[in-house]
Amino acid sequence: MIGAGYVGLVSAACFSEFGWTVTCVDKDASKIEQLRKGSVPIYEPRLDELLQRNLRMGRIDFATELAHSIGDADLVFLAVGTPMRRGDGHADLSFVFQAVEELAPHLNGFTVIATKSTVPVGTSREIERRLKALRPDADFALCSNPEFLREGSAIYDFMHPDRVLVGCDDERARALMERLYKPLTLRNAPVIFVSRESAELAKYAANAFLAMKISFINEIADLCEAAGADVQEVATAIGADGRIGGKFLHPGPGYGGSCFPKDVAALIRSAREARSPLSLIEQVQTVNSERKIAMAGRIERAAGGKLAGKSIVVLGVAFKPDTDDVRDAPSLVVIPMLQERGATVRVYDPHARENAEALLPGVVWCKGALEAAEQADIVVVLTEWNEFRALDLDALKASMRGNVLVDLRNVYLPAQARAAGFTYTSIGR
Repeated sequence: MIGAGYVGLVSAACFSEFGWTVTCVDKDASKIEQLRKGSVPIYEPRLDELLQRNLRMGRIDFATELAHSIGDADLVFLAVGTPMRRGDGHADLSFVFQAVEELAPHLNGFTVIATKSTVPVGTSREIERRLKALRPDADFALCSNPEFLREGSAIYDFMHPDRVLVGCDDERARALMERLYKPLTLRNAPVIFVSRESAELAKYAANAFLAMKISFINEIADLCEAAGADVQEVATAIGADGRIGGKFLHPGPGYGGSCFPKDVAALIRSAREARSPLSLIEQVQTVNSERKIAMAGRIERAAGGKLAGKSIVVLGVAFKPDTDDVRDAPSLVVIPMLQERGATVRVYDPHARENAEALLPGVVWCKGALEAAEQADIVVVLTEWNEFRALDLDALKASMRGNVLVDLRNVYLPAQARAAGFTYTSIGR
């Protein structure tokens, strides 16, 4: 497994749980040393337990060099980062191609090379072309095997997938991938074999569709407010339709994270290059960007139209609960805008402080929600951590100087919040 980031580490741990012997390679020496000791550098429920068990069993190892592991490998996964490239929104494949160049000299015997990284359509063919140029004598086959893991529930998603998607056109590679995923097929998980191009495009299409559902319900929420409807009632009604489904119909301050923003941008770019533009998906990107900006205005209106001199508490900076990931999180847009308008911002997040601190200069970090709320004028819920759902609203109100509660995740019941003495604002209700 080349890459010990989120995808590589989760996949490596789960494959070792299946009984495979896995070496996970990453150039970050401090991360590798940490992992060898059984300590996980990211917050993902159950991952530390899985890692420690398989380290004890001797089924997983970590290294900083490829040389000692590639030659013995039946299967090499590319799980390196493909961040958004500055300037044009395309996926940056430099880490992928660098890994290909480094592994090429060490190939020995028939080897399947599979991309776990999210890569634009056609990448597998380009990797194949480069490998043949570097090692015309090598016996290998390329597969595309994108992941569909949700941060915060990745272990469950890996072990109980809706589907496993494999892009493959080599019979030997197909047989190996079938062996790899046999523990899941025994539980009746569907393993779908398609062309490499279809697998690559399906990953982007899936994330773009989910991003579209989020943007759709956010716009419907705004209409609900204007028309006097309740977006949660509307979402329940339309989600009951089997053709639509209830997932990703939760209004909020916009999507973020490591996947949706960059994958939507990369799909848009790929479509433009193919001269088949996706106007609907381009609008999804626009709606989401504007959504985050609009949240600062919503908070300002709830505060009576003026934020200068106000003390604001923000609960949650991770882009979603059960993760410490703040990449493209709404908090990174909303908090600086509150500061620009003259507010002092105090922040509490159960796990994301380490990743967010350098990105949010000037905020005051607190150790708990009630501590953060002391003498505050406004409390804003940005991430729906379970501990926020269980907050004693009477105690929260008693610790504040003001009484404004802006719930951007619809965590609380309006009647409950108002009974505690709050001037309460939520989304689409």
